[in-house]
Amino acid sequence: MIIYPTMELQNGHCVTLTKGRLEDPMLWHVDPVETARGWAAAGAEWMHLTDFDAIEGSDGNAELVEEIIRGVGIPVQLGGGMRSRESIERWIDKGAGRVVVGTLAAIEPELVKEMAKRYPDQIVLSVDVWRGQVMTEGWRSAGAFTPEAFIEAFDGVPLASIVVTDIDSDMEDLEAQLGLISSLASHSRTPVIASGVVRSSDDISRLAYIHNISGALVSRALFLKTLDLSDALDVARQANEPVAEFR
Repeated sequence: MIIYPTMELQNGHCVTLTKGRLEDPMLWHVDPVETARGWAAAGAEWMHLTDFDAIEGSDGNAELVEEIIRGVGIPVQLGGGMRSRESIERWIDKGAGRVVVGTLAAIEPELVKEMAKRYPDQIVLSVDVWRGQVMTEGWRSAGAFTPEAFIEAFDGVPLASIVVTDIDSDMEDLEAQLGLISSLASHSRTPVIASGVVRSSDDISRLAYIHNISGALVSRALFLKTLDLSDALDVARQANEPVAEFR
């Protein structure tokens, strides 16, 4: 299982949002580039980066995002504002290891399927769930379909992975989140990345044994320092090591 240390940018700063409220961010007083380099030095294989300004239609973080992609030393999975063919192509051309699409997949699914075939294993589907419905437009609009139907619509498409976020519980009810993520992972033939469920190393251990979970995004716990990235990576590696048969 891959641990994705996760950075969310707003106005050039690292932030964390509660239930997607862009107007009320929790600000972290750290340097984004140095923080990302620190994650690479700790042994992370990937990092996840979300540009909240891009979700709002602004390119104010574009230069910083490029600097992180070029200078961190590990591949970056980038989300935020991927609303067109051009934006996907632009960021892949600029070196993003993967790009994350959500709203575009709901509005123009055939375009996303086409892009996934053109860039196999570089397109990630974002499935954000609120009270049983898929949310789009930065968690502001409810779609007319269930997450199961959304995932099934992309069955057989060469996606890199599917990121599942349970907005409703948002760190408050871990059991409910794990139940939703486990259920959706069983509906998918594409590996699932869990978002918003890791607060401790124990949570990583639990995720590692859920079928078809290939990774977890970890953000707030790293910035709060309630979880050390090196420890998280060790737990993820050990959880997937083969166990010798007892004789």
